[in-house]
This record gives sequence, C-alpha cells and structure tokens, in this order.
Amino acid sequence: MTGTLLASIPSPSQGVWHLGPFPVRAYALAILAGIVVAVLLTQRRWKERGGDPDQILEISFWAVPFGIVGGRIYHLITSPDAYFGQGGDPWRAFAIWEGGLGIWGAVAFGAVGAWIGCRRQGVRLAPFADALAPGLLVAQALGRLGNWFNQELFGGPTTLPWGLQVDDPVAVAAGYPAGTLFHPTFLYELVWNLAGAALLVWADRRFRLGYGRVFWLYVVIYTAGRTWIELLRIDPAHGFLGLRINVWTSILLGLGALVAFIVVGRRHPGRDTTLLLSPPIQQDELHHGAHADAQDDAQGADQQDHPSEGGEQVDALHARSAGERSAAPEDEDGKPAR
Repeated sequence: MTGTLLASIPSPSQGVWHLGPFPVRAYALAILAGIVVAVLLTQRRWKERGGDPDQILEISFWAVPFGIVGGRIYHLITSPDAYFGQGGDPWRAFAIWEGGLGIWGAVAFGAVGAWIGCRRQGVRLAPFADALAPGLLVAQALGRLGNWFNQELFGGPTTLPWGLQVDDPVAVAAGYPAGTLFHPTFLYELVWNLAGAALLVWADRRFRLGYGRVFWLYVVIYTAGRTWIELLRIDPAHGFLGLRINVWTSILLGLGALVAFIVVGRRHPGRDTTLLLSPPIQQDELHHGAHADAQDDAQGADQQDHPSEGGEQVDALHARSAGERSAAPEDEDGKPAR
C-alpha cells in the first residue's frame, strides 16, 4: 500500500489562498492563465498569416465573456442536480469559482462573441478560428489544472502507479473507501490537449489549411479524446441510452466536424486568400480623399461668400461673346461673313 501511494499523484493540499479579505482561487488562476496563453498564441499565429495582432485582443474582449457565460450555462444544463435538484442551492449556479464550465457551451457562446468582435474589426471569422484553434486546446489543458486543485472530475478507481490521491472525505463522498486511488482524468485530458495543439500546428504548416479547416480539425481531435476520457469519469451527470450527455455530444460534434473538414477542403483547398471582410482603405488614399474634400468645401464656401464676383465673371463672359459677334465682318447683304 505504501509503495502504491508513493507512486501515485497527490492532490494539492489547498486550492484557495487569501490576500486579506480577498480569496485567490487556483481554479480561477488556471482559467485566466489559459485565456492569456491562448490570446498570445493566437496573436502570434494571426501575425504569421499577415494580420494585425491587436485585432485578436479586441476580438477577445467579446469572445471571452460570452464563452464564460456559455460554459456555465452548459454545465448547469448537463449537471443541474447540485443546483436545482433535491437539496440543491440555486444560488451556487453563480459560483463559477467553484468550478463547472462546460467546454461546448463555452465554444458555442464564445463563437457568437468572436463573430461580433470579428465584425467590429472587419475580420473574417474562418481565418480567425483557424488561428485560435491550437491556443484553445492549450487553454483547455491549463484549465484542467483547476480541476486538480478542486479535487473534482476524476475517473473511477485504479491500481495504476499514476492513480490520483484525493482527500478521504472526497473519496467517501464519491462512494468509495478512504485511500482509494482514481484515474487522473484531468491529467489525461491535459496531455491529450497539448499533443493535439502540437498536431494542429504541424498539420496547418504542412498542408496549409484554411477556411476554418484547422478549427474543424481541432473539434475532431478534442472530441476523440473527450469521448474516452468522459467514459472514465464518475462525477454525477445526466445520461441518455446508457451514455453521459457529454459523450453523445462529443460523438455527434466529432462526426459533424469531420464532415465539415472534408467538405470545406474539397471546396476551398489551401489557405484563405484574405483575412478581412473587405479591402482596407490605405492611409494615403484616405488622406488624398480628405484633402480633395477640403478643397471642394473651400471652393464652395468661397463662392457663397462672394456671389457677386461669380456673377460679374459670368456677365463678363457674355459681354465678351457679344463683342466678338459684333466685331465680325459682314457680307454685302449685311449678314456676318462666314
């Protein structure tokens, strides 16, 4: 028993630290670290594709809040008992710091926020999603560290040397004796996601993927791993036909993403031809247009300020024309000579 424990993975002794009256939670730090790394990686990839890195930051201001709200809503829908079931506390639905962000809700709502941000920045959504995909997997990997600190979402019992130790009350609450070792599903997903991110970067460079194909490949890779990892978990969750909802979601989304990857590749092989919704106006063209408008406005204002001068010029032209006609030689009949 001692040798097994020495070879196991211990859980952190605490997941919350206090700076005076303010709690600092490991789960929140893991999520924030994931967001920061994802933004930095996406900025780098966007710049490599010829885009402006500042656009990624502006889009993130929309995508991140939408993603957090969507992730929480998905979690509440798929695991509602702790909040709305018998003995549940509905107010805990707002306690995001305790954990509970469903990735598919985060991706769905985050996509809406990203679409809004892309429209405001004049950026096409497909190339943005392609630039984001590897960073998104890295963010998910870092976010799983929060589950480790919270001692949650682990798998069933195991005798493997990398079994996860949890506090005795946590093991008992899960329905197992104190000292039981569990599958560290947080670690499985962390390693899978990092390997998937590396595969995405390699495939993107090797095959020059575009038009959203990197993002669809991300969905295929993630769902493939999430399916078997989800089957190991023992945390309470609603099911359908003997499988957890998240398993069905992963299977259906993975198949749909695979179809989209193939169809898009046949229609649009290679990289995107442009990152923007419309060609941007060059600064020299913008300056030239503004200068021309200023000249037109000045001329119009000058004519309004001196209307008599304009009239005098017109009268002078008429007089000159009349004088030229009168000075023209005449023939014998008194008509102007031709």
